[in-house]
Amino acid sequence: MIVRELADSFVLVEQHEHALVSGEFARRWVRGPSPRESTLYAVENHDVAWREPDREVLWNEASGRPYSFLDYPPGPKLSAQLRGIDLVESGDAYAGCLCSMHYARFLLKSEKPVEVEFREREAARQERLREGMSGEESENLERNFRFLRLCDGLSLFLFLYGPGEGGNPPPTPDGFRLDGTRYELSWRSGDSVNLDPFPLTEPFDVAVPYREVGKDRELAGDGVLEFRITGKSG
Repeated sequence: MIVRELADSFVLVEQHEHALVSGEFARRWVRGPSPRESTLYAVENHDVAWREPDREVLWNEASGRPYSFLDYPPGPKLSAQLRGIDLVESGDAYAGCLCSMHYARFLLKSEKPVEVEFREREAARQERLREGMSGEESENLERNFRFLRLCDGLSLFLFLYGPGEGGNPPPTPDGFRLDGTRYELSWRSGDSVNLDPFPLTEPFDVAVPYREVGKDRELAGDGVLEFRITGKSG
């Protein structure tokens, strides 16, 4: 779950919905990935693991707010991620490798046994999947991995921050970068977001369902978040 705190409530966006928006960025990127369709499949499905867990709002008693992707209990989180990677791999092996790389990266420095086990299992998966790749797939793997991370971060920004807010959302603490270019996202208004420089073929509209939960844990409402991604002249 992606959780954005307001004064008296939390706005919740399911992670798979955010991933689909990542895919909308990816599909419009002027210098798109190669192989295209397998990489796009990875980008838009990288959070498919969260379709089931995000149906329920799980409350973090210690922090007094719903669990998000940042603090979700590690056991259930890793189990869900494993199922998600398996599911993506069953649809496209190359996409499965990219998603495996994406999740394993968060645990590179972990020494917790359950996370070390997950990381090592995914390293073995990646090695197996690399053996079946074509020269083109292997040559572009690292760039496609960075491309996935960039599109993930751009989409996360939209749901972690509102107008007048900002920051570098995980997993992009160093900003949004690809191929030597740094991209900046900023709110132009309450329903328009500027991407500079503009690397897309066209502006596009985002419409994503959300739930709002009060700090009393009661459902405060739901609806659709709608805004437009543009360049400076869009």
